[in-house]
Amino acid sequence: MAEKSKNVILTCTVCLNRNYSTRRNKASAGVRLELMKFCKHCNKQTLHKETK
Repeated sequence: MAEKSKNVILTCTVCLNRNYSTRRNKASAGVRLELMKFCKHCNKQTLHKETK
């Protein structure tokens, strides 16, 4: 059975630290994931983008 999701890492766009990891559906992976998440290094909510 093939896996339907892959692991992705979310990186803060301000300090460039890799703070979060999550799973994402391969079928809907046309555009990179972007979420507003709390960054413990910046101590505020910042934009986090999916890295390869």
